[in-house]
Amino acid sequence: MLEFYKGKRVFITGHTGFKGSWLCKILINAGSIVAGYSLEPPTSPSLFAISQIDKKIVSIVGDIRDYKTLKKAFDEFKPDIVFHLAAQPIVRDSYKDPKYTYETNVIGTVNILECVRSNPCVKSFLNVTTDKVYENNDLDNHGFVEDEKLDGFDPYSNSKSCSELVTHSYKKSFLQDVAVSTARAGNVIGGGDFANDRIIPDCVRAMQKGDNIIVRNPYSTRPYQHVLEPLFAYLMIAQRQYENAEYQSWYNVGPDEVDCFETGALVDLFCKHWGSGARWINKYDGGPHEAAFLKLDCTKLKRTFNWKPRWNLDKAIEKTVEWYKCWLTNGDINGCMNKQIEEFYNDVEK
Repeated sequence: MLEFYKGKRVFITGHTGFKGSWLCKILINAGSIVAGYSLEPPTSPSLFAISQIDKKIVSIVGDIRDYKTLKKAFDEFKPDIVFHLAAQPIVRDSYKDPKYTYETNVIGTVNILECVRSNPCVKSFLNVTTDKVYENNDLDNHGFVEDEKLDGFDPYSNSKSCSELVTHSYKKSFLQDVAVSTARAGNVIGGGDFANDRIIPDCVRAMQKGDNIIVRNPYSTRPYQHVLEPLFAYLMIAQRQYENAEYQSWYNVGPDEVDCFETGALVDLFCKHWGSGARWINKYDGGPHEAAFLKLDCTKLKRTFNWKPRWNLDKAIEKTVEWYKCWLTNGDINGCMNKQIEEFYNDVEK
């Protein structure tokens, strides 16, 4: 798969974020020519800064809502392939500032699709959304399939549902000569995530301080997967539809059912791999509504591409802890990332 990307011109929105930084790293290693468009890294510290991604790619700092600046960067780079990751991605933040969330996640999608529409150089476009796009009443404990109703509850989830619908409309209305897909991924974990209100960063921050880990909703069920899992799936989809437009569609990207864990059980695994007396306590804080149960059915992705998840949750936590311990001891972060990417890719190629 990665041989395909050697020499390809790849444009990534949201490249300074957690997933965007890992995607840049994979493509740099594969020999791609990469340009990224994003705000400054959303956290400090950030994986983007730690791994010095900006020294290996064309990095443009800009707001996805700023169409004029985005189009200038896009027109100058002339990409073959586009990955749209830019988003306001935090559920709780979407309650605090719904207007900004909708502007970023919906108008941002319109803006990048306008760039694609006006540039015939683009052959493959992938919009990365979320498993939270589906209407979820918390009553049916089933895995969502791709043809179910899109209607996320909170402003973040709903805005990503809208982003999906915008993408579908642009495909039908304007982009007959571009292969277009969306990918709905579950919760990702991995080294280098420093966001607020995410369970693994919260665990690491507690370990730094020598505190107990606070878990606000230990009984919520989520499809957790290592960050490399969906990223390699995105790369696979973008490649295959580039080569054959019949593969363009919308796909769930998540772990097998055995890796849909309650949050408390996930933290148990973290404590096991971290060691050093790590422990957690249940402290529900009565925050805004979030789905209690969320699971994806990834049969479509598996049947279409003969795909399967490579790292189970125990392995994902092991690799996540490995990264953070490397970082906390001032180790070779790029070496650690290269090693994990190579290990994962070798498992993909088996």
